[in-house]
Amino acid sequence: MSQALHIGLMVPVNNTTFAQEVLSWLPAGSRATTLRIPRGKGMLTTETLPAYRAAALELASQFKNSDVDVVAYGCTAAGFIFGPKGDADLAHELHQVTAKPVVTTARSMVLTLQAAGVNDIALITPYLEAVNTQLKAFLADGGIRVRRFNSFFANDVDALGRITAAQVQEMVMQTNDDGCQAVFIACAQLPTASILDELRTTLGKPVFSSNWGTTHQAQLSLA
Repeated sequence: MSQALHIGLMVPVNNTTFAQEVLSWLPAGSRATTLRIPRGKGMLTTETLPAYRAAALELASQFKNSDVDVVAYGCTAAGFIFGPKGDADLAHELHQVTAKPVVTTARSMVLTLQAAGVNDIALITPYLEAVNTQLKAFLADGGIRVRRFNSFFANDVDALGRITAAQVQEMVMQTNDDGCQAVFIACAQLPTASILDELRTTLGKPVFSSNWGTTHQAQLSLA
C-alpha cells in the first residue's frame, strides 16, 4: 500500500517506541493518533489484566467517530496472556466499539511468521518467565516452534524502557543459530526500526519485530 493512512494506536501508558516505529514504516504523509492505556509500574500479569482490558475498551470508543482508518492494539504481552482465543475476542470487541478494522500485535506476530513460511525461530523478549511461557504457547498454537530463546527479564516498565536498540541487536546475535529460519523480537516497546535491516543483511534471514509485524498487518487489513 502506497497511500497515506491514519492509524489509531493503543499502547500501554509507558510505551515510548510504538508510534514512532510504526510511522517510520508507513507511507509518507501517514499519521497516528495514540491512546495510552493506564497501568502500574509492574509487568502485566493474569491478575492485573482484567482491569487493563476494561480500560482499553473504554478508551477505544474515542476512535468510533474519528477518521482513523485502522486500529492497532499494540500491547504484545496482553495478547499472549489472553491466549489466542482471548486475543481474538478482544480484537472483535475493539472492532465493535470502534467500527474500524482492528489488528493486534500478538496475532500480527503469528501471521507475519506464517506468511514467511517460518516454523523454527529464535525469539527475543523482555518478559518475565510467566509471560514468556504464554508467548511460546501462543506461537505453538500457530505452528511456530521456538528453537532458540533469550530474554532481558525486565522486572518493571522502567527497566523495560531502558533497553536500547544496541542491546537488542547484541542479544539477537547471541541467540540466533543456523537452525533458526528467522528471528522475532517481541514487544512493542523494544526499539527495532534502526536495526532490522542490518540484522537481516548480517544474518542472511528474515528478522521481524512486533512493531514491524503490526504495521504490515495494519496495511494488509485495508488492502
